[in-house]
Amino acid sequence: MKILIIGGGGMVGQKLARLLASDPLSGGDEVTLLDMAFPENGASAARRVEGNVTDHALMKSMATGRFDLVYHLAAIVSGEAEANFDLGWNVNMVAFRGFLEAFRAETAASGGTYCPKIIFTSSIAVFGPPFPDKIGDDFPTMPRTSYGAQKAISELMLGDYIRKGYFDGMSIRLPTICVRPGKANGAASSFFSGIIREPLSRKEAILPVSDTVRHWHASPRSAAGFLRHAATLDLDRLGGHRALNMPGVSCTVAEQIEALRDVAGESAVSLIRPEPDETIMKIVAGWPRNFAPERAIRLGFAADPDFASIVQTYIEEDMPAT
Repeated sequence: MKILIIGGGGMVGQKLARLLASDPLSGGDEVTLLDMAFPENGASAARRVEGNVTDHALMKSMATGRFDLVYHLAAIVSGEAEANFDLGWNVNMVAFRGFLEAFRAETAASGGTYCPKIIFTSSIAVFGPPFPDKIGDDFPTMPRTSYGAQKAISELMLGDYIRKGYFDGMSIRLPTICVRPGKANGAASSFFSGIIREPLSRKEAILPVSDTVRHWHASPRSAAGFLRHAATLDLDRLGGHRALNMPGVSCTVAEQIEALRDVAGESAVSLIRPEPDETIMKIVAGWPRNFAPERAIRLGFAADPDFASIVQTYIEEDMPAT
């Protein structure tokens, strides 16, 4: 099977590439990674392509490879999309349409014999308040951030191209991925990882919101698992509803900190410094807190059982040796 991972140099893309290498979808998977850069000693791949998703000529060139399965993971993250309005829309929506058009053109050029499966990573940011206690599968998308609006529109575009028969596919709405390894990125949610990752490395972490904030999380390991499992599904089972809420763990920041205390003690917790940030608090206030992802669970998607497991996954897989 020929597989393309757009955003393959990022954290989730690298996790997915490693998972496919250890647990391939077929006996002869050939994985190509596309991103602006790749980490040293990164995941193995048949080919690595450096480039930007806004480069339409590059997208057209990649489409001629006629991949059986295409993962689209590339995006401008939430905080950056909010701060840089034009960049967020150009990358997260305009470039995504260009990507769809490139693959539609290749489908047309094949006379309809080429029909790839496209799996798009959307986000729970497509939802906005007021929220029920748990967001069910039928809760409407009402984003309150530019990032959420960009993801919601991209879901709708992909769904329409699927409806027209240009290709098959689905959108998976990822929880906030935690604990992310490495340095903080421009996502407004970055602190959720920072308050665990930094204290475990004996570094100070800033907490910009109240510890009563509740949110929906999944580990990087689970995210890669979602993406692999999506590729195995008979997508006709989804009918016309091609966007799925993924399973996760709902917990407060205080509960995150308790999980850290259980693992690393009070000395680690003492490195968390509250420093309220009005901009981040406003963004986070518009995010969902809990889900009842019944469709995804019925279809076999599975996530971490609790936040302590998420912390343990980070320690086992991503925490630097010290």
